[in-house]
Amino acid sequence: MTFYECLTAAINDFMRYGFDSQKRLETWVKKLRESAVKSLITEKQMQKEVERALHTAFTRLVTKGGLVNKDVSKFTIDKLKPKMRAELDRRIMASANLIQFNREETISNTLRRFAGWATSIPIGGTEAVDKVAEKKAIRKDLAMMPFKDRRVIIDQTHKLIANINDIVAVDAGAIAAKWHSNWKQSGYDYREDHKERDELVYLIKGSWAIEKGYIKPINGYTDDITTPGEEVYCRCRYQYIYHVGKLPEEMLTSKGKEALQSQKIT
Repeated sequence: MTFYECLTAAINDFMRYGFDSQKRLETWVKKLRESAVKSLITEKQMQKEVERALHTAFTRLVTKGGLVNKDVSKFTIDKLKPKMRAELDRRIMASANLIQFNREETISNTLRRFAGWATSIPIGGTEAVDKVAEKKAIRKDLAMMPFKDRRVIIDQTHKLIANINDIVAVDAGAIAAKWHSNWKQSGYDYREDHKERDELVYLIKGSWAIEKGYIKPINGYTDDITTPGEEVYCRCRYQYIYHVGKLPEEMLTSKGKEALQSQKIT
């Protein structure tokens, strides 16, 4: 019996007899819970979906050299692979746990909604119920579960990419990061403060350029704000900067400008 069929039978039963005993309610809640669990793909299948999505991103970035560029060498990527692999494993575990938590919460909300409706029906039943509307309202969260699962996977994939990029940037000596927001993307539910950060450059504390007194903060440091992907469903990203000459001129100190002009730095 599908969850929809089970819910239909439960509603019909309460319309006929009403809430005449706690046992009747508990019996249907148990049946609905079992049916709800069976209606979702298994935990093993979902684990495979999570691993496939995150491994695909990891392979593109790390295994196939997607991170290698003129500022980041293959040697650096190879050296950091163990650390990035640990981040992949951590993200897979987090994704699976979050999906499981969402599922338990969704099923509980669905059963709570059914119980709330069922206990409102008087003993002896009633005909004054829009069955179609009630079934739609009760099962709406459960019907959204596949979409919620996909959103978790997409969000965790973005977090994995952001964290791997951060690992590489720190090791490769990045001195700053430019924030890129997707606020112009149609349909994207952006955060207003993330839109305001778009194209702003933030310095990375402890960089060699700061220690030598070549640069100064204008918008602050990366430590002062949340990182791209840190907040739920954030799809912003950093463009890391490794050379003083690629920073906005107003971020250079007099010493930095002098060193750049004399070609002591790039």
